[in-house]
Amino acid sequence: MLRTHTCGELTTKNINQKVTLCGWVQKSRDLGGMTFIDMRDRYGITQLVFDMETSKQLCEEARKLGREYVICATGSVEERSNKNLKIPTGEIEIIVEKLEVLNAAKLPPFTIEDNTDGGEELRMKFRYLDLRRNINKDNLLLRHKMSIEARNYLNSQQFIEIETPVLIKSTPEGARDFVVPSRMNPEKFYALPQSPQTFKQLLMIAGYDRYFQIVKCFRDEDLRADRQPEFTQIDCEMSFVTQDDILHTFEGLTKHLFKTILNVEISDFPRISYDDAMKYYGSDKPDIRFDMKFVELNQLAKNRGFNVFDQAELIVGICAKSCADYSRKQLDKLTDFVRKPQIGAKGLVYVKCNEDGSFKSSVDKFYTQEDLKLWADEFKAEPGDLLLILAGEKDANRKALSVLRLEMAEQLELKDKNTYRPLWVVDFPLLEWNEESQRYHAMHHPFTSPKEEDISKLESDPGSVRANAYDLVINGVEIGGGSVRIHNKELQNTMFKTLGFSDEDAQDQFGFLMNAFEYGAPPHAGIAFGFDRWTALFGGSESIRDYIAFPKNNMGKDVMIDSPSLISEVQLEELGLKIVKENS
Repeated sequence: MLRTHTCGELTTKNINQKVTLCGWVQKSRDLGGMTFIDMRDRYGITQLVFDMETSKQLCEEARKLGREYVICATGSVEERSNKNLKIPTGEIEIIVEKLEVLNAAKLPPFTIEDNTDGGEELRMKFRYLDLRRNINKDNLLLRHKMSIEARNYLNSQQFIEIETPVLIKSTPEGARDFVVPSRMNPEKFYALPQSPQTFKQLLMIAGYDRYFQIVKCFRDEDLRADRQPEFTQIDCEMSFVTQDDILHTFEGLTKHLFKTILNVEISDFPRISYDDAMKYYGSDKPDIRFDMKFVELNQLAKNRGFNVFDQAELIVGICAKSCADYSRKQLDKLTDFVRKPQIGAKGLVYVKCNEDGSFKSSVDKFYTQEDLKLWADEFKAEPGDLLLILAGEKDANRKALSVLRLEMAEQLELKDKNTYRPLWVVDFPLLEWNEESQRYHAMHHPFTSPKEEDISKLESDPGSVRANAYDLVINGVEIGGGSVRIHNKELQNTMFKTLGFSDEDAQDQFGFLMNAFEYGAPPHAGIAFGFDRWTALFGGSESIRDYIAFPKNNMGKDVMIDSPSLISEVQLEELGLKIVKENS
């Protein structure tokens, strides 16, 4: 080893020891007779001292060092006179006796500091420099610790980690596949896996009753803060279990990660049906750190001459506690907020519950004080509260109010990052109708089992069938989801027919799985957690990019290596592909 210690471990216990450190020049300070260098590695920072009186040559060499030079320094550990108690090594310094420049460095395009002067695009182009900053180092250490602890827990529960293929078969269900042409099989393509779904089911049939994998997955879909074209899952499957068994097992994983990583105790995992989640929160991933449940007003507000309400499919609102003192300007801002195209509400009705028991609303012309009191009673509102009400088409209205609910929570500072409220959302619809294709699509995937009591409706009323599926939601973030799987060939065939597959299509795309069902498929179920998303939640960030070493930008590009990029015509010819060039 070139070094005897790291830059983060020396303390007063090491005084008078001869040590050798290696690292990067973080900062240099020339004070005339002495030069001080802060040397950094991933473990911390240690101060090096060069004294003009004892070694003029060394001091002159030190003054030539630039930021991010890679150096090796040997010297004695001494106690610092001006201690820096903000860092672990702040009570000592190294009196350097030997200095070696291992590699010079150009001046970085931005400062390697916690508060850097580099914009995101520039930092992504020089990601290897950005990763030297403490904030990114800490993010990757958090990710590392979470992967270790996830493995520790699953290993303790008798799961075994098995790798599944990355080059697989493309299927039409779900998001778009990334496809890879095969040179040895002209005009044929592999796909990169959106998940190891079918392979983990095959592992259950093979008898490996507790499988997991921390696995890279790929989806060619539009990107946002919590999505990347390649992402990581904690992928799990179990045999001979019910939904309750799965939920109990992975509540255990959740508790373990919270305790070992954050030292937070989690005890309560309430369950809510998908229908109730949409009814009371307008979202299938509700944030329950705060209240503001939806209250419907159709019975109390319709047929009073106010056309907006009279013509609405749904009138629904929330109660913002202690907000009756909102000014007209603040209320106008909220109205403008819900009218944004991405939210889509046509307007906002408010009711102020005054301290004296009276009410002031934006619809006083149509409703009496007695009417408004009935509304307030429905909301369980108290004097000083503010009712915010939207009206319109049912599904769109609930989604818009869900966004407003989150905005009010932000304004009222109800999203405490140190509070964690997990819940399970269960009983999702099995299928959703697609107007464009004029057929049903699987809401999760085509291997999800219907609720046993709904199987009889699969052919007669498929839209009403509930899935034996579940999502884990923490603080409004969908951390993971899964389902009990179909393990019966006849039921799987019925599912494929409901989804519009011909017998030939089903056999061509999933025949291998259907055939495997004939050789003793056990009842099985599983779940997959978004590992990047879970890490970001623990790190207090909304962007998963901060927790991925080399992420893509919002256009799916890696600007550091300039990917995706063109390939040569020779490569295209080898693959049996050609690009048709348009006439200029």
